Formats: sequence, C-alpha cells, structure tokens
Amino acid sequence: MSLAEFGIVFLRALMVFGLLLVATIVNIWAERKILADMQARIGPNRAGPFGILQTVADGLKLFFKESITPRKVELGMYMLAPFLAVIPAFLIFMMVPFGRPFTIGGNEVALVGADLNIGLLFVLAMSSMAVYAVVLAGWSSGSKYPLLGGVRATAQAISYEAAMGLAMVAVVVYSATQGDGGTLSLVEIVERQNGTWAGFIPRWNLFPQVAAFVIFLLAIIAETNRAPFDLVEAEQELVGGFHTEYSGMRFAMFFLAEYINIFSMSAIAATLFLGGWSGPTFEDSVPAFISAILPTVWFLLKTYAIVFIFFWLRATLPRLRYDQLMTLGWKGLIPAAVVWLIVSTISMGFRQFGAPWG
Repeated sequence: MSLAEFGIVFLRALMVFGLLLVATIVNIWAERKILADMQARIGPNRAGPFGILQTVADGLKLFFKESITPRKVELGMYMLAPFLAVIPAFLIFMMVPFGRPFTIGGNEVALVGADLNIGLLFVLAMSSMAVYAVVLAGWSSGSKYPLLGGVRATAQAISYEAAMGLAMVAVVVYSATQGDGGTLSLVEIVERQNGTWAGFIPRWNLFPQVAAFVIFLLAIIAETNRAPFDLVEAEQELVGGFHTEYSGMRFAMFFLAEYINIFSMSAIAATLFLGGWSGPTFEDSVPAFISAILPTVWFLLKTYAIVFIFFWLRATLPRLRYDQLMTLGWKGLIPAAVVWLIVSTISMGFRQFGAPWG
C-alpha cells in the first residue's frame, strides 16, 4: 500500500469517526427537543443556541465524573463491556456509503469507511458482537438487576436478528435481478437503485420490498433496545437494566453506543431501501460544489427520516411486556419475513425466467 493510499484510508476512517460524533450530539439534542415538543415542554434551551450544546455539557460532566466500581464485579469483563459496545457500533457504519465518490490527485476516494464485498455479512457480525457488550455488562456487574437485563438482551437479540437478516436477504435477492449477479456490498446495492421508473418514481428497493422494509425497521428498533422494545433497561422493573452498576465515562460509552447504533442502523435502512445517497444533483443548474455535496445531503435526509421514527415511537408507544416482545419476534416478524422472502423470490423468478410450465 502506497503512502497516498494509506492517507486515503486514514482520511475515510477519520471522516466516519467525525460524522458519528457530530451525529450523536445532534441526535441526542434532537430527541430531547422532539420529545419536548410532543409533550408540550420546552426541552434544552440554556447551553448554546437552542440548547444544542447541552449534549456536550452532559458528555463533559460524565467524562470528569468519578467512575465507581462495585466490590463484587468481574473486573476484566466489567471494564471490557463498554468498549465492546462502542467499537462494533463504529465499525457497522464503516460499511455505509454516505456520498458519491470523488477524485483527489488521480486517486478515487469513495465516501465509505471500507467497501467490503461482504458488507452486509460484516454488519450482521458486528450487530451480533454488540449483544456481547450488554450480556457481559449485566453478568459482570455482580448484581441481579443488570443480570436480568443481560439475559433479556440475549433472547431479544436472537429473536430479532433472525428477522433482520431475512429482510436483508430479500433485498439481496432482489438486487441480484437489478444488476450483474448478486452482491453483499452496500456500495453496489446503492448503485443498483440509481435511476427512475416511468421517469419520476425512484428505483428504490422500498417499493418492491415494502414488507421487508417494515420488518427490517421493527427489527432494528428492537436490536438497538429502543422503546417500545427497551426491556433490557426498563427502569420500572430493573432500576436501569444492564448498566445499573456503571457510572462516569463507562456509562457514557454505553450511551454513546446506543445513539451511534440508532444512526448506523437508520443509515443501513436508508441504504438498503431508500437508495442511500442517490438523488438528483442538478448538475446543469447549480454550482459544482453544491452538486458535489447533494448526494451526502440526500443520504442524511433519508437517514434522519428513519431516525425521527425512532424518536416518534418513543414518544407515543408504551413499553411492551416481555412476553409480547417475544411473541412479536417469533410468531410475527420471523414467519412474516420467511413468507415474504418466499413470495418475493417466486415472483422475481417468474418475472425473470417465466413460468416453468410455459
């Protein structure tokens, strides 16, 4: 690897890291403001313009706050769990293309952390790794409430990862009919959604795969432990759930990982179903620099449309009981995902190859 290529890789990783940190600050502030508006409150309004720096103030407070370690913890796993939460959350977004490639000094720079040809498998692997953080945090805390939260997280993740994976498979199978064979690269899946149908309908996977989109959306809400699926940290039942015994910067890392996961999973949903960064660039009617940044603008608009759904559901729906959570996963989403995959595959086969008896 040449020095220029190494510099490009470092630059892309730095862009992803910076984007995630800024997105986390904006997401926490936006959730507080949106929930306040929906509940006829004001929300953050003191630190910075419109309270935008409240998140920064909270982060600084947690950074300088003393981290208390209970006596009966399994110290190694207890210290490792926060890192296991943050690192997979960061690596998931590394697979997501957030803009159109551009050229610097003869080298093409793709606006994606890493374009792996097995990108979707990597996303599934990292989302599975994130579950270990919750489980280990609950078990290693040496307390009953975190342990119950960790056990719940295990069952919840197993249930909803299956539905999420099946929804991804439906998209992969459909994308294979839109290009030269199948692909697991998120960059390639975005490129196959370029263009329109009938001159004005975007070629997004959302329209032919709307059932897969609904299943995927419900699954990622459960995977990120967000309301109404936040049973692993139910305050009314488990005090604070898996992170009850964490404080200071260790608690802040779990908090950071949650909001990075919200943004990352919303970005993956936008990439798989809403065309990612694809959209009109108006190259003939706007300055070149505006045309260059428009793909990233479209990507962020689509991603934040899904992020808003996370916040909206938290403000409007009560938490499910645990038996309802498991029933929805095993008796609702997984059978629905299997049926949709079968129906979708058969219909694509008929359209591409014709009826076998024809």
